[in-house]
Amino acid sequence: MRPGPSSERAVILAASERDAAKTAHLIKEAGYYANICGDLAELQREIESGAGLAIIADEVIRHADVADLARWLNEQPSWSDFPIVLMSEGGGPQRNPDAARLGRELGNVTFIERPFHPTTLISLVAAAVRGRRRQYQTRAILEDLTESEGLLQTALNAGHLGALEVHLPDFALEASPACKRFFGRGASESFTYQDLLDAVHPDDRGRRTEIVEHTLRTGEDYRIEYRNIWRDGTKHWVDVRARAVRRPDGSIKSLVGVCSDITARKIAEIEREALLAQLAAERTALAELTATLEHRVEQRTADLMKEVAARERAQEQLRHAQKMEAIGQLTGGVAHDFNNLLMAVMGNLDLLRKRMPEDPRLQRLVDGALQGAERGASLTQRLLAFARQQDLRVVPVDLGALVRDMSNLLERSLGPRFTLRLTIPGGLPLGCVDTNQLELAILNLAINARDAMPDGGAIEIRLATSQARGDPSLQPGTYLKLSVIDTGTGMAPDVLKRAIEPFFSSKPVGKGTGLGLSMVHGLAVQLGGALQLSSAVGKGTTATLVLPVATSAPELADAAPLAQKVKRSAVILFVDDDPLIAMSTIEMLEDLGHRVIGASSALHALDILRSDQPIDLMMTDHMMPGMSGIELAAASRQIRPALPVLLATGYAELPDGIQVDLPRLAKPYHQDQLRERLDQILGQGVERPEDTLSTSLRA
Repeated sequence: MRPGPSSERAVILAASERDAAKTAHLIKEAGYYANICGDLAELQREIESGAGLAIIADEVIRHADVADLARWLNEQPSWSDFPIVLMSEGGGPQRNPDAARLGRELGNVTFIERPFHPTTLISLVAAAVRGRRRQYQTRAILEDLTESEGLLQTALNAGHLGALEVHLPDFALEASPACKRFFGRGASESFTYQDLLDAVHPDDRGRRTEIVEHTLRTGEDYRIEYRNIWRDGTKHWVDVRARAVRRPDGSIKSLVGVCSDITARKIAEIEREALLAQLAAERTALAELTATLEHRVEQRTADLMKEVAARERAQEQLRHAQKMEAIGQLTGGVAHDFNNLLMAVMGNLDLLRKRMPEDPRLQRLVDGALQGAERGASLTQRLLAFARQQDLRVVPVDLGALVRDMSNLLERSLGPRFTLRLTIPGGLPLGCVDTNQLELAILNLAINARDAMPDGGAIEIRLATSQARGDPSLQPGTYLKLSVIDTGTGMAPDVLKRAIEPFFSSKPVGKGTGLGLSMVHGLAVQLGGALQLSSAVGKGTTATLVLPVATSAPELADAAPLAQKVKRSAVILFVDDDPLIAMSTIEMLEDLGHRVIGASSALHALDILRSDQPIDLMMTDHMMPGMSGIELAAASRQIRPALPVLLATGYAELPDGIQVDLPRLAKPYHQDQLRERLDQILGQGVERPEDTLSTSLRA
């Protein structure tokens, strides 16, 4: 911004209006601009708004508080040194102590002793205005430099470049944050030239030293690519380029340059060179075997085709696994929310059935609604099984005994036109499974096999051990394979690819939900195994459950404690963030005769636990924002160690590193199930909190 009349004017604070007007007249006659100020405050406002100089009579400010003015003068930007002409009757600072003090406080002060000749005053004003103009010019230059520096930094950022300067002869290093980052350092960390030298890869230090010395000796541009080792041990490549800046005598003052991280490019070059070397070796080998060239080419082509096919199969398996994982996450979330909705529906229907008038038609309608809700609950359990979010009770199990015990159930389910064959060798290891869920999975596979053979036939269930090696879906080790084999219609390849997708079914409309194989797949993966399907049209299907082998012997089952009906009314703290479920469950609890304290979050529940309110049991949802039910149960132990806790959850998605054995109630539940669980906990106390909650919250 160029200075103008306003920024070059003289602002005058005199002892009288007459002196001020006379001084202003002299200045204006000389071709300059002047403003008269009535007091010190007005003078400071005029200076702050932009002026060329100030002319002040010392008797006006001799005893005034000039702290604010002095503060403004001390805080001027680096380009500014505001000039002040101090009119004094007692002489300059050598003879006038007050003038000397004002000179020290106000900084850039020129003294003029009255009476003075007009020429002297005009000379001082002219010198001050010229000096102020140079200050304004300096400001413009600094603004241009700041803008240029900003443009340069923008260019460096756009090019992903770091800046550095090495000052000679002491090799003092200045590095930008980007440059420090390329050497594994933080933007605010100290980074010296010695730190840079220490980071250079030992194999590259000699070459780098030679190039630096050549640049310092000849003045030629410095350019090098070398490796540096970060403090975490990883290796990275940098490209550094610099140019010598010389002093007036021709000696090198510093090296100024830029650097960039070229690790990705170098890795690509190394891989490309390795590939080229491999191809060259192959060409050499082919040249040496000219006599059998055709055979070698055919053999190599076959090998490459196998590699390509194997790679394509692996990529296809990966894409399919990622697709199923995404579907599983979506399905699990939908099923969990649907479980909550069913919880509210079933709870309210239970209460409605107890309180509605004796009307058979209403009873049928409510019973039908309950049956529909229960079918929905069964559907969500299959969805949760596919999403691997169902609550499993995994124990060591004799799979051979389990299948034999199921044979009668399977034969009744298959019907008279089907023959069930069991191939179960002796000496099989125990499997690590959830008995109930595995029985349901076997039944699903058997029914699928039956439906694939409309004219009847034989279905075989076969057990065997297997070793997993190189299978991306399984950890290496020993597994049990449970295969259900039919000789039915089989599946086409496109149908086989989608067989485990939820809601996909090759059966006619109304003959299946499309969740049977999805549930079996989810169970197998959640147990640490896999579901393997092989099929051919007209030749049948083999569905194989690959299950992990147990590493411990089965525990002896304790007799299930009999729930005793609670005679007294208990005080129950109920915690759930869903208002719909909270309303329904509180109604059921109060209908059972208990007094309920509701909490809409874990933090709210902790506040209640810290109060003097008597509480016999806390019932909490697991999946809540902020703090889960399991975390709430652990926190409650610090407040009320003896308080029983009942966890109500639709599925078991627990954080890593936590082992929990709390009394649970699976959502959705009926009022009878709720009463039975509460009677068991409150009536017998068989599951006290100090026994049932063993949790280790590890980072």
